[in-house]
Amino acid sequence: MHRAKTGFLNKDGIRIHPSEDFAGMRAAGQLTAESLDMIAEFVKVGVTTGELDARIQAFIEDAGAVSATIGYRGYEHASCISINHVVCHGIPGSKVLKDGDILNIDVTCILDSWFGDSSRMYVAGKLSRRDERLIEVTHETLMLGIAAVKPGNTFGDIGAAIQAHAEGNRMTVVRDFCGHGLGQVFHSAPNVLHYGRAGSGAVLEEGMFFTIEPMINLGKPFTKVLADGWTAVTKDKKNTAQFEHSIGVTADGCEIFTLSPTGKFYPTW
Repeated sequence: MHRAKTGFLNKDGIRIHPSEDFAGMRAAGQLTAESLDMIAEFVKVGVTTGELDARIQAFIEDAGAVSATIGYRGYEHASCISINHVVCHGIPGSKVLKDGDILNIDVTCILDSWFGDSSRMYVAGKLSRRDERLIEVTHETLMLGIAAVKPGNTFGDIGAAIQAHAEGNRMTVVRDFCGHGLGQVFHSAPNVLHYGRAGSGAVLEEGMFFTIEPMINLGKPFTKVLADGWTAVTKDKKNTAQFEHSIGVTADGCEIFTLSPTGKFYPTW
């Protein structure tokens, strides 16, 4: 049974959660992180994305949780797997991983009515120096965005930190997709932009839950969605990378709910 939503909506329409809600988010976030840890050893040349997705679905269900994406707007899979120039929402299937492929795997699970949402990068075979730098910068943008999270700062501070680092490394920020609020719902206010002006936007408050999930391109920032209605790709077909954490704002900063329990969040760690 779905629980009644706790907390209250602030003046910007963003839900402010009480301290007791952190435990539910922590548990859901950890299960999501564990699923992404589990799949790491299976990301190899010759494996299909459908095989990876089946393992993720089984892992989530064996833990007594359900996938948030199966059945969401007609989607049929427990993950999105986005390879090379696919920005996000890549559909798992018969695609076989090749040597040098980089891929983002995005998983959201529901545990005891709470949503845990995270994604990270993986590599099949040998990683090129160009893609290694892309992944490195993308991970750094996520962590810089998270470092800007504390009560009194603004959502513009998050976006500005991400944009400055990406563009300072001659990369671009995708603007067509953003982070989002979550908790006992999959998507809610606020929209968390990965670009912007410091000091702008809504003020961060203790008890806010949301994702930060920058998508960084080697080429231009422009994307398009393919005919399947899901798969978003870079228009110039240059590679892209993404990392995502779910976080909660605390009294003096934030808690990352989706930290890897075994330190596998970054593909070369």
